[in-house]
Amino acid sequence: MSSPGSRRNSCRGAAAGSRASSDSVPPGRRRASSSCPYFSPGAQAEDFSVSLSQPMFAITLRFLLAVDLWLSKKLGVCACEESPWGGIRPLVRLVEFSGHVAPWLVGAVYTLLRGESVAEQELMLNLTLALILDLLLVRAVKTLVRRRTPVQNRSDILSAFFVERYSFPSGHASRATMCARFFLAQVADTASMRVLVVSWAVLVSLSRLLLARHYVTDVGFGLAMGYCQYSVVERLWVTWDSLQDLLFIRLRESLDRAYEGLWMIEWKH
Repeated sequence: MSSPGSRRNSCRGAAAGSRASSDSVPPGRRRASSSCPYFSPGAQAEDFSVSLSQPMFAITLRFLLAVDLWLSKKLGVCACEESPWGGIRPLVRLVEFSGHVAPWLVGAVYTLLRGESVAEQELMLNLTLALILDLLLVRAVKTLVRRRTPVQNRSDILSAFFVERYSFPSGHASRATMCARFFLAQVADTASMRVLVVSWAVLVSLSRLLLARHYVTDVGFGLAMGYCQYSVVERLWVTWDSLQDLLFIRLRESLDRAYEGLWMIEWKH
């Protein structure tokens, strides 16, 4: 049986060893790992181990996913204030907000209602329909794929009102590409304006990677998705005359049905 003195000495030795192990970790690393997951080496725990017995398709897919994860983590240099480029985070967030669906929908509907010409109203009508189409398609794909956002992604006060649970595809990238093609085809008539529109779309898509909101594949698929969406909008372009004719036909059918219902009631009486 051990004496009380030896037990006390062993307890002191264990406590001293635990303090030494905790002191061996640099303070800066402890603070960074707790406040910003970008610096945590185990922040993204993914299993990409492969074996030769697996099919070649599975091995290739795991390799591409590993490259996607590695490249996305390298590009997330504005994930938080402690990141390498954390000083420009407010500016990148401003660029990010310029591609959000809320200001685009509000601006398009307002211009549609206050348009001074039929051509302007027709343009804003199709832009509104294009934004609604993009919102529905992106939401459908995200719900179907259900890919979680990167762990480096940090919620902000503004993004708390627009919480995104899923990452694939990037709605900002698809919206920016679709709107860029829209304005390049319908509005931009000078070289400087074309450069400005394309630069804005590229910066919005890049901001999602810098802020670690998405993976590289999310943004890439969003770019392709937005490019194809404008092709659909262009093919199904709604003219102001056709819209008026459609509304007039609908109104006339409704009035005819109401008149027939009143006539049948009077005939029964």
